[in-house]
Amino acid sequence: MSVTYVVRFQVIPEQLDRFMSLLNGVLDAMRVEPNFHEAMLHRDPDSPHRLMLYETWESHDDVLEEQLNRPYRQAWHEALPELLARPREITIWQAVRADRSRVEAWAA
Repeated sequence: MSVTYVVRFQVIPEQLDRFMSLLNGVLDAMRVEPNFHEAMLHRDPDSPHRLMLYETWESHDDVLEEQLNRPYRQAWHEALPELLARPREITIWQAVRADRSRVEAWAA
């Protein structure tokens, strides 16, 4: 069963460009991983330095054993203490129901 992680970040304002550069590198690299489903980055419209990452993977065990140890994540993880105003908040979710837009359903 797939697993979704919701990760909230409060980025130090002066570090936002660096944060985005490092995160974009990770997102671009993980996109080709075989157990990756999707990721979406959101920004709080009232606080541009508050972001939320939503990412779904096939297996929680794979994320813990393989994905978190990928070399393309190293610089990102090492930089987080310098980039964030407070520790990131991570919650884990399992799908109960999935609905797709009509446009996606027609393409299937």
